[in-house]
Amino acid sequence: MIYEGKKKIWSDYQKDIPDDHFFYVRSCIRQSFFPASEQKFLEICNQRLDKDFFETEKHTSCGGIAFHSDAIPIETSLVIYGRQFSLMNEFGYKNFVCSCITSFGLYCEALEMWREHPDLEAKTREILWDTCKREFTKPEFLVHTSDIIFKYRKQIAALAKYKLINSKTGKPLKVVEHIGCHYNKIFPSKSVGGAEYPYVLAGMIESWGGEIIDYPERRHCCGFGFRQYLVKANRGYSLSNTHKKFESMEPYHPDFIIANCPGCTYFMDRWQYVISEMEHKAYGEYGYGIPVLTYEEVAGLVMGYNPWDLGLQMHQVNCEPLLDKMGIKYEPKEKYRGLNNKNIGKPALSPYLK
Repeated sequence: MIYEGKKKIWSDYQKDIPDDHFFYVRSCIRQSFFPASEQKFLEICNQRLDKDFFETEKHTSCGGIAFHSDAIPIETSLVIYGRQFSLMNEFGYKNFVCSCITSFGLYCEALEMWREHPDLEAKTREILWDTCKREFTKPEFLVHTSDIIFKYRKQIAALAKYKLINSKTGKPLKVVEHIGCHYNKIFPSKSVGGAEYPYVLAGMIESWGGEIIDYPERRHCCGFGFRQYLVKANRGYSLSNTHKKFESMEPYHPDFIIANCPGCTYFMDRWQYVISEMEHKAYGEYGYGIPVLTYEEVAGLVMGYNPWDLGLQMHQVNCEPLLDKMGIKYEPKEKYRGLNNKNIGKPALSPYLK
């Protein structure tokens, strides 16, 4: 009875994720910081897993950065979301998938606001028609791209060329998973596992052979928070949050960090450079730092993609120590070569971060 009761409780933390046929919208932040992640996501889903993910050049940014920076009101944001849904309807899709955690939180908020305030939904529809001559039907399912990789995690494992295992010792790699706040803390019921037991990244790690690290600040925010970073005088708040997380995870010796928010990935990667400059300290083994990867990059490594095609050279912290542990072959000379063998430039390194 106790076991059955626990199964019932855990079922309340699950999320319905459709198997196929998605209307896909990109992330402005992810495209800027880690452009290969979105491209490889589509390649993995469409070509390797034979799923239908459709996108159109007509879609726009969700405007989340402008909203969270108080540059536009919520009414403007709602019209943007209505237009995105109308594009989904135009191309014959009912399942909406977004690549950005901030977008995901805002789309969830829009649907909730329209449910609680029908007059606001009516106003949104009126403005959308007046400005764009468009109407919309709400999606049957709204999911984030990390939900999709979680859904297909076992299929990806079946296609794996590498596992999250140290090829020299045979032991599982120690992995820190970091969940973006806008994924599971605003509307916990819309995420896998809710705010208490988020499993979307942990499920990937387990399926691909890694070991999850549980450390004191596991659920602590990375500190991005928009206003904490966009306002220059507030950036110390952002840095201090990230610093707190690294200090907390350091004794557990993680091999890498996986995150499902582009902002979290970016800041936990870049702040290691800043911390090394400020405190003359580097986390990770032998002063190399702790690699911080997107879930698409980790899925791509497991499936045997070329690390540089995945865009790992876009990270401040070098990923080669992780590649060596996994036994992944790579060509060092190709790291900073772009299209047509053009040199894309090598980022500056702190003397305290190898």
